Amino acid sequence: MVKQTLFVTLNALVALAIGFGLFYGVFATAPEGTITHSIYKGGPLVIILIMVLVMLIVFTVERYFSLYSVAKGKSSVQVFFKKLITLLQADDYDGALAACDKQRGTTANVLRAGIERYREARADKALNSEKRIQLTQAAIEEANALEGPLLERNLIALSTIASIATMIGLLGTTIGMIRAFAATGNVEGGVIDANALATGISEALVNTAGGLISGILGIFFYNFFVNKVDAFNYTTDEATFEVMQILRAKEGI
Repeated sequence: MVKQTLFVTLNALVALAIGFGLFYGVFATAPEGTITHSIYKGGPLVIILIMVLVMLIVFTVERYFSLYSVAKGKSSVQVFFKKLITLLQADDYDGALAACDKQRGTTANVLRAGIERYREARADKALNSEKRIQLTQAAIEEANALEGPLLERNLIALSTIASIATMIGLLGTTIGMIRAFAATGNVEGGVIDANALATGISEALVNTAGGLISGILGIFFYNFFVNKVDAFNYTTDEATFEVMQILRAKEGI
């Protein structure tokens, strides 16, 4: 929990620094009339929008790495599971545990907890078949409860960013339109201040675009990773069900 809080805090601070750097070091110094300089006309809220976008990118990269490199394991889950079933049917529990250690990942970690508990319970002659299965099932459920939050970590952050980015963009749009209408109301000699009007409209449009970009990307990646987490959970549930069926058959239940 401490590491996660530190990661989020560092992400926010670095993203804010990047926002300031790009806004004042790149956009503000760009030649007049370029698209880059137009972003500068979006006002200080652009710094927050850049910060949100950078945080979104970092969270997306972290989730992709975690789900595809860590949670998935070393090799194909299907290949690993076929080998595991063969080892369990041959009563080679040490080999099954070694296969789980080699594979790693969410499914392997959950299965390892169950197999290890079953091996220990099998060595205890005081336990009957029903009790051994109950202990194994409890170990699997406990391991599954620990793995779940690891899969879902930072998904709430992605969802929150998608909502906040849209609101920040809308706030910038509102401020820009207020300035634009203020320019039309401040008429001297019957002539509207075209420069003030254009600045207000530019601010509104830049913030609208920035908010929509982060919002759309946030929603897309949130739904994408939620589907991946659901797929991992389904695979793990199927694998644990098959393993429990094998162990129940060995116990004659």
